[in-house]
Amino acid sequence: MSFKLLDDRIKKLIKEKGFLDPSPAQKLAIEPIIKERNILLISSTGLGKTEACLLPLFHKLLNEKNSPISVLYITPLKSLNRDLEERMMWWCKKIGLTISVRHGDTSRIERVAQKEMPPNILVTTPESLGALLVGKKMREHLKNVKCVVIDEIHEIVGSKRGIQLSLLLERLAMITENKFQRIGLSATVGSPELVANFLQGSGEKVNVIRAEGDKKYSIKVENPIPTAKDMINADQLFIGTRTYARLKRIEEIMKSQKSVLVFTNTRETAEVISSRLHTIDKELKQSVHHGSLSKEKRISSEKGFKKEELKALVATSSLELGIDIGSIDMVVQYLSSRQVTRLIQRIGRAGHKLGETSNGILLSGEEDLFESAAIAQALMKRKLEQIKIHDLALDVLTSQIIGILFDEYEITEDRLYKIISSAYPYRNLKKGHLSELLNFLEAIYLIWIQRNSLSNIIKRRKKCFDYYFTNLTMISDSQKYKVISIIQNEPVGSLDEAFVSEHGKTGEKFIFSGRAWKIIQVDEKKVIVEPIEDIESAIPAWIGELIPVSYEKQMIIS
Repeated sequence: MSFKLLDDRIKKLIKEKGFLDPSPAQKLAIEPIIKERNILLISSTGLGKTEACLLPLFHKLLNEKNSPISVLYITPLKSLNRDLEERMMWWCKKIGLTISVRHGDTSRIERVAQKEMPPNILVTTPESLGALLVGKKMREHLKNVKCVVIDEIHEIVGSKRGIQLSLLLERLAMITENKFQRIGLSATVGSPELVANFLQGSGEKVNVIRAEGDKKYSIKVENPIPTAKDMINADQLFIGTRTYARLKRIEEIMKSQKSVLVFTNTRETAEVISSRLHTIDKELKQSVHHGSLSKEKRISSEKGFKKEELKALVATSSLELGIDIGSIDMVVQYLSSRQVTRLIQRIGRAGHKLGETSNGILLSGEEDLFESAAIAQALMKRKLEQIKIHDLALDVLTSQIIGILFDEYEITEDRLYKIISSAYPYRNLKKGHLSELLNFLEAIYLIWIQRNSLSNIIKRRKKCFDYYFTNLTMISDSQKYKVISIIQNEPVGSLDEAFVSEHGKTGEKFIFSGRAWKIIQVDEKKVIVEPIEDIESAIPAWIGELIPVSYEKQMIIS
């Protein structure tokens, strides 16, 4: 029934794609989206929630009068933007719609094109939306937005990026006069009503649609015991004996399966695993994938894996979300995932089709065996962590107050309070607390306050511009050095300044992108390197990777 509601041009393409029957997500979501209802669509990985959202939006764009930009599609990762653009482009080219992507890596030429010839659909990130809202021309285009989609909303609700996005949506509501439809796409979460409230803000009620189906998981918790031979081999690889035993088990799994995705909690661990596996078996076609590798390296690995040129990828959360990398037979979680929500996302990448079982193995150690078992058991019982929101975050609020003053040169304190308190994380903000913050911002010369008996008028000062654009992101930042291979003359990725300060000397060696490199030169935020064979090389570390374990899981384990 749901496909019958769509435009004939879309139905023709559905047949071309080979979609025989709508998935549970498509059955439940297509009609409410066409009817412009606000929804939160919750679905397990691989059950078609992206198409469940896009197909009715394509239908509406084809059959209603629209001005660019009509649909704003927000994702938490730049890599998801790229992946979505490729998937959407096929549909858009066939039915005559336009789509474009905007994020920090978008070239100046593309930005000018988006400004002069805006697309029907703009795919972006929260940070880029913050920049777009204060651009004179793009702000005019954003007045046309009729629908905002937030993909993988579960990924950001509990972070300050989510808090920032909640206020950005209220700023967008200001210029569209609150006329846009709100759609959230989420994996299985422990607090669906809270996510729905977060998405609603000043808009109409958000209806929760659960389309998780009867998703089946098969999970084993293993603790490989090392042999006497493992002790000798471990010394040669400069790793612990139990680490070597786990690596051998990963090698066995990779050789016994067609395609394997190995998840680690840190980029440092991913580099260790990939580089040591390369030493153990140079014929094993595997690669490493994480956010500090260059875009070119990541795309190459994703395409190689999808085409089955690579048998396995060792990844961090960079592949946890729905990037299309094809069919996966087995997911291995290296040591505890720390969270049930994270594990269900990762294991769900295997058996990525309706009706298939997601197979996963948790390779634990003595130090986290009970934790891994507790998390695996909680997953099987679908006991996911409750999401906690950073209510009343003042650093995020400050940057968005400045943003609002760019949207409108001056604003009354009463109107400012109404906009801010409409965002769910600021629902409990007291007027007096906002006044205290505004007085502080005036004291540090960010704003003017014109006081009167009715409602104070707030105006921006010159310092606002620098402050706003240096605080566009809530992602923890550190100085980065680009790593450039002297052989291919292409970027390998980036290193944190702390690692370069300690190891960034000519002749020093380190492991990166799953292999060893020697530093030739360090110059102006660039590290020029050449490939070598040396397993003793240092392993880089990156800031901000530790995953917390919830209080509830700590109680179970203890």
